[in-house]
Amino acid sequence: MAPGLIESVHGTSNTPSVKPWSRPEPTREDLNWAPLATIDLSRFDEPGGKQELAKKLYDALTRVGFWVVTNTGIEDERVLRQFNFGNQFFKESLEEKRRFPCNFAEGEYFGYRENSRWIGDTGVKENVEMLNIHKDIPAWKNVGKHRIVEENWDEIRQFHREVWDKVARKLYVLMSIILELPENYLADAHAYDEVSDDHLRYMIYNVRSQEDWDKAQAYSKGGHTDFGSLTLLFSQHVAGLQIRTPEGEWKYVKPVEGGITCNAADTLTFLTNGFIKSTVHRVVTPPKDQINIDRLGLLYFSRPGNDTPMRTVPSPLLDRLGLVPEEHKDLSRPVPTGTEYVRARVKDVHHKTVLDKRDGTSFKFGGLAVQNHYE
Repeated sequence: MAPGLIESVHGTSNTPSVKPWSRPEPTREDLNWAPLATIDLSRFDEPGGKQELAKKLYDALTRVGFWVVTNTGIEDERVLRQFNFGNQFFKESLEEKRRFPCNFAEGEYFGYRENSRWIGDTGVKENVEMLNIHKDIPAWKNVGKHRIVEENWDEIRQFHREVWDKVARKLYVLMSIILELPENYLADAHAYDEVSDDHLRYMIYNVRSQEDWDKAQAYSKGGHTDFGSLTLLFSQHVAGLQIRTPEGEWKYVKPVEGGITCNAADTLTFLTNGFIKSTVHRVVTPPKDQINIDRLGLLYFSRPGNDTPMRTVPSPLLDRLGLVPEEHKDLSRPVPTGTEYVRARVKDVHHKTVLDKRDGTSFKFGGLAVQNHYE
């Protein structure tokens, strides 16, 4: 155990004493699980491995939008330590958590998101809190760090980078192969060392009563799509995440021991003119045998670089399919960058004190559009 963690667990600097976190028992309920493809990244560097994995990923990318990766080379002990840092953070005082809030007025998502918004007129507040941690690049050197992040920064920043290198980058290579682009094309568009709003997220759905869950879900049962390009969700065992399948059914996403659940998001859909699917998903009431357990989450969000234009990529495959608009072949035509789009979307969704109903509405920015609400 690293010195920083020992200090945090045992309560120096007025940090509450927190037991090391471990995954709760999986639910025993017979839930309607979504069948998802599994991408074994241990095969990535084998002869022909990337090509075989790309074939396996094709359907998940273009039809389902969700899949699972395994054998990433990231030890589970290190994953659990990140969960532990998150668990410690959410037990901090509100004063400490509020030191560096997300600047939603500017569409910035680094820092703490408080569970302070009311859900319409239900009298119930959101039960989700987040801490979004920037990558370690010069552009973000002055971004504030909460105490737990500061104390464990070396370990957190190394894990942050490793997730991109060992998982996100490889997935972008597979996608580029599918699109018949140079292998590093999409990885370069999301390069770690370039300015982008990538973040590692500690997240918690706090326990609330069945009555409050019912009120919240009666107000809005719809799902959403993610803002950036790629979302990685580390296994944590508490059920609640559902996806809308290609057939229009809501099915649960089953946690995979040692695996990472992945989904494509909006800006990847924009870059491929709808070829890659940004999947609709939602979080619902946990099963009865888990409703009294906080749903702690560890996620990584990859977002396009500050200089990545939101126009269809020059993919030979997309061109043959008629998915490269003529206007997108004109590289002098101005379009929003990935960062501009994502920040506009973050501001629109989060810069408010009451969560409003958005049935039948869309968000539009610079010629790009997504639905705000999906049944």
